[in-house]
Amino acid sequence: MSAPPRAARRGRDRKAEVLMPGPGRDRFAPGDAPRVAVIGGGIAGLSAAVLLAERGAHVTLYEGGESLGGRLAGWRTRLADGSTATMSRGFHAFFRQYYNLRGLLRRTDPGLTRLTPLPDYPLRHSGGLTDSFARVPRTPPLSALGFVALSPTFGWWDLAAMNPRAALPLLDVRVPQVYERFDSVSATAFLEQVRFPEAAHHLAFEVFSRSFFADPRELSAAELLLMFHIYFLGSAEGLLFDVPDAPFPQALWEPLGDYLQRLGADIRTGTPVHRVQRREGERAEVHTETSAEGHDAVVLALDAGGLREVVAASPELGTPSWREDVAALRTAPPFLVSRLWLDRPVRTDRAAFLGTSGFGGLDNVSVLDRYENEAARWAARTGGSVVELHAYAVGPAAEPGAVQAGLVEQLHAVYPETRAARIVDARHEWRADCPLFPVGSYHRRPAVQSPHAWLTLAGDSVRCGLPVALMERAATTGFLAANALLARWNVRGQVLWTVPRAGRSPTLRALGALGALGALGALGALGALGALAER
Repeated sequence: MSAPPRAARRGRDRKAEVLMPGPGRDRFAPGDAPRVAVIGGGIAGLSAAVLLAERGAHVTLYEGGESLGGRLAGWRTRLADGSTATMSRGFHAFFRQYYNLRGLLRRTDPGLTRLTPLPDYPLRHSGGLTDSFARVPRTPPLSALGFVALSPTFGWWDLAAMNPRAALPLLDVRVPQVYERFDSVSATAFLEQVRFPEAAHHLAFEVFSRSFFADPRELSAAELLLMFHIYFLGSAEGLLFDVPDAPFPQALWEPLGDYLQRLGADIRTGTPVHRVQRREGERAEVHTETSAEGHDAVVLALDAGGLREVVAASPELGTPSWREDVAALRTAPPFLVSRLWLDRPVRTDRAAFLGTSGFGGLDNVSVLDRYENEAARWAARTGGSVVELHAYAVGPAAEPGAVQAGLVEQLHAVYPETRAARIVDARHEWRADCPLFPVGSYHRRPAVQSPHAWLTLAGDSVRCGLPVALMERAATTGFLAANALLARWNVRGQVLWTVPRAGRSPTLRALGALGALGALGALGALGALGALAER
């Protein structure tokens, strides 16, 4: 089957790759539709449920929480001043590389008008240096050259001091081969081998690794290299991103829930699934607190902890080795999101989102009233501001109250004008439910397809062999899980897109193999060949 026309691409990168589903019927015939249980109402579960329902399956979506969205869910809270606000677990960046997640959101927002672009993503080190991506070219290798040319942190002399043999494989990250080469190495060990300058190490790479809510000393270097490929050298979409212009429920999940119900899906929030039991004839029975219902297929779209619990309580599922692999899934250390409602604004030149390094446990600061309409209304009415602080990978011995107070003190160091502000109200959300990808774990992660043809898995902890991460991994595996089930019934699946699965051009791949070439000379050659890289 030939590729779809160029207009079908959802981004600017003309080297993005399309993954066509197998041939099949457009949808189930009347009276022929199977009953499918989707367990988990986050991004992965919503992706699977939407596609299955669009193809005519009878979908029951089980979500243990009181609302859809999973780890991006939101809930109402009453503030000390009597107003109400929508609280969530914090800021998330919707990168332009997230083709499949954005495809999910287009179901209810075809023009993605509910996403608003942020003009910059500055990264500040406590030493005073700040990097910006606002003027960095988006197309590799000009993106890397532009970053070096504009960065006060990472200069040309730093490139000359790097270890070219260790660094040049960044030019040809291939998936899934990157896991074979680098899954046995930690992110920190890789950075030390490359000899990145310390400030650049913190700003450019620790920020990436901590996006996994993990200490880079534990994180697989393969995941770090994959992130570098997705956002920097493998994609022409760039490092800038969009954010919802309203709280997550109103902007994203409530419209998708309404869309699913119009398709005939049965959405059951507040209904955790306790176990899945095999039945004769390739069927399954889903058990909740109050019911046991039969289904023709099941998608387990749970976080790592939830998947472990359901599989452990369902002894008939899988093979012994598969069950051991599920049980081996690990969860990242706790993280904290502190949201503060202040009685005065931050300075008008403050960025909507700022990554930080060297400020104690503070990893980033976002000013919600710069982009979220609910927070903007509160700020306009009160003359204040709404600020959110994140601390990733908090140590197990840390005292929560001390961590919360420490983040506020670090906010004062980053934005000194907040020291005089009174905190009208605050919410501190502690969670420990993100997947951890430790060294050597890739081949043990369960894949989308399970030992049972009727059972598939989805989520950001699931292995799928494509260059996707974070929210995009959740959306992509959700669609892949649905695709695998639809293929059993000869029904057409979802067309998917990814960033290139290897280095962008033969030129870059050749440079990546030249371990003896000096780093400065290599990147100088990249500059000279920049125009060729996109041909």
